Order: sequence, then C-alpha cells, then structure tokens
Amino acid sequence: MTHTAPLEIIAPAALAPTTAHRGATRPVGAGALARKRTVGIVMAVTSALAFSSSGPLVKPLLEAGWSLSAALVVRMGLAGLILSPALVRAMCRERSFLRRHWRSLVAFGLVPVAGCQLLFFSAMQRMPVAVALLIQYLAPVLLVGFVWLRTRRAPSLLVILGSIIAIVGLVLVVDISGARFDLIGTLLALGAAVTVCVYFVMSERTGDDLPPLALASGGLLVGAGFMALLAATGALPFAAPAVTVAFRGVEVPGILPILWVGAVGTTLGYALGVMAVPRVGSRLASFIGLSEVLFALGFAWLLLGERPGPIQIVGGAVLLVGVVLVRMDAGDSADAELDRAATIPVEPIPAAPAPGSMPREGAARDSR
Repeated sequence: MTHTAPLEIIAPAALAPTTAHRGATRPVGAGALARKRTVGIVMAVTSALAFSSSGPLVKPLLEAGWSLSAALVVRMGLAGLILSPALVRAMCRERSFLRRHWRSLVAFGLVPVAGCQLLFFSAMQRMPVAVALLIQYLAPVLLVGFVWLRTRRAPSLLVILGSIIAIVGLVLVVDISGARFDLIGTLLALGAAVTVCVYFVMSERTGDDLPPLALASGGLLVGAGFMALLAATGALPFAAPAVTVAFRGVEVPGILPILWVGAVGTTLGYALGVMAVPRVGSRLASFIGLSEVLFALGFAWLLLGERPGPIQIVGGAVLLVGVVLVRMDAGDSADAELDRAATIPVEPIPAAPAPGSMPREGAARDSR
C-alpha cells in the first residue's frame, strides 16, 4: 500500500571492511529509520496542531455572516497557491506529470479535501457537532478494519486495545450526553470518516513519483475550484462580507483569521500531514490525528474562552493512552522489520591476480 524509499545502507568507516568476501554482510541504517519515524511523528503532531486552529478561528467569522463556501474557497485556494511551487517543480521535472497523475490530484481534491468538509458540515446540520465529530474521528478504526480486510491479517492486541481506549477517550472529550440519533446525519458523518481514511491511504502512497507536497497543492486547488463552482452555480450560498470578529474581547478585521487559517493552519496541516504519513504509516498517522480534537479544545479555550470540563480533560488523557499503545505496536513492527532485514548480502569482489599471472577463465567471467 505504501510507496516508501528503500532502506538506507550505512557503512561506517570504522566498520567497513577493505575487502568483501562471499557471505559478508553490512549493517542497515536502523538509526536512520528510527530518526525517520521520529520526524514523521513530530510532523503528524504538528499537522494536527495546525489543523486544530481552523475551527476556533473560523467559527466567529461564520457567526458574523461569512458563508461556509466562502471560508473554504479562501482556505483551500490560499493554501494550494502557497504549496504550488512543489506542484510546478514536479511538472517541470516530468512533462507527463499531469497526464499520469491527474486522477490522483482530482480524487484528492474532491474526496479528502472538499468531500470531507461538505459531508461533515452537512452531518453537523442534522445532529450535534460533538456526535458528528465523534463519528468522523472513527476513521482510524475504519482504517484498521480496511487493512485487516485487505491483508487478511488481524491487527495485534495492542492495536485493538489502543483503538478501544482511544475511542473511549474521544467519547469523553466530545461529550455526547443527551445527543439525539439521526440516520441520515450518521451516514453523512460516516462518509466524512471514509474521506479521512482516503486522505491517509493516498498520502501513504506518495513518494518520488508523486511528491507529497505536489499532491497536497493539486488537491487543494482542485478542492477550491470545486467549492467555487458550487457557489457560482448557486448550489451553495456564498457570502464574504467585511466584518469584525472578536477573540477574548479583542476585535480584529475578519479577513485576518481566515488568512491565518489558509496560510498557516491549512498549509502547514496538509504539508506536514502528507509528508508524515509515508514516514509513520497510515494507521499510526490516523491515530495521531485524533490529537487534533485535543488541540482544538485548547484553541477554543485560548481564543473563545470555551473552557474544557474535567471529563474532557480526563478523556484527553485516555485518548493519548490509546494513541501510545498503537505507537508501541508500530515501533515493534518496525523493529521486527529491521531485524529481518538487518543484513544484506554483498556480492563478492574478485581477488586481484598475482603480478605476472593470467586470470582464470572462470575468474574473468566473474569479474564481468
């Protein structure tokens, strides 16, 4: 499923032999792979942090008269333009880039980018926000099930236990007490969860052939164009009045928060997210993405004065325990892979013939 770079081979000068013999081996860069995973985890957490700032910053803007379509067009379009140099580089490097990858760019823009937003906000109109958010964040569990069906390999006990604990923590964080059930809203929210799964699966398949930032830029521009088309045809209302919004009593022009969301929250969120998934895998990245709801609580408290309750704080701690358990399984799997590929056979180097002697016919064939 993943398109990852080959294992790096490190041959320290202190350990590298001057000659190689049949059956000799050299060590693989286990440290380099561990650093790669660590960098990926940091990227995934930072991506979740960036994404989480969008809701608390856009909420006052929507309450002041902006339409959702206007906010999404600005958010996606600005982020896509900022990341567009990566797309341009990929197109210049390979003239057939768009012809080969246009389906991936369009699919990324219509499904994880625009589709997720449309389905989630449609579900939110039929059920409490907390319930819609909870169902959408079932994506990591759906992803575990998808991999189980695709590979016919059951997840480990750590993954199952971590998934259950993370969902329990998420239930406590979003606080769904007294919520009502709506079938259509539930289906829409499940659709949003599926689009989140598609985001992680497509991001995991990026690499040298389809650079992550090129996929993010192309997808965001496609998503912005699609939202603009819906607004232009009247399918969605469009309004972007000049307003003033307040954060903790401090009034700022309404354009400032949406510019921040587009230039920082969305740009960093997608850029770091699509680069993190190939490094840590879609499963672990999806569980780390659950931390977005925790960061969103913090931003809502900081910017809007919406203080989280004790149950939500406890739920956040429980959720993190579940993520750690999934991370432990990911680390064990990676270590096992390293153990299996810890050594790589090296082809023998023919010994140099003695001065004045002719090489044997077989040796000459070996040297060729």
